Amino acid sequence: QVQLVESGGGLVQAGDSLRLSCAASGRFFNYYIWGWFRQFPGKERQFVAAISGSGNSTNYAEAVKGRFTISKDNDKKSSYLQMNNLKPEDTAVYYCATGPRGGTMPSTWQNWGQGTQVTVSS
Repeated sequence: QVQLVESGGGLVQAGDSLRLSCAASGRFFNYYIWGWFRQFPGKERQFVAAISGSGNSTNYAEAVKGRFTISKDNDKKSSYLQMNNLKPEDTAVYYCATGPRGGTMPSTWQNWGQGTQVTVSS
């Protein structure tokens, strides 16, 4: 089992930046794919970004392309989501995920963080 601990959420103004972090412990492997999802109130969790085990391939939701950047650090068993030019519509609970399978559907991810709130005021 893999444990994921997220940090970095908070309250910011529109146009500001935030960096989310997610650290893994337990039975984690560096070849695992990392992903970030977000959940709006009353909605299902939705895909934000993913990075391959090698770190050479990334994928982003259209809504965040050009503003968000996903990265990983194998030595620290961690993933990061750099969020720039934040908008009020980015307000959500953000979750990190990891596992041997990626994809844009939450059901294909094996391990999840506890979630961190990001609130963007206008």
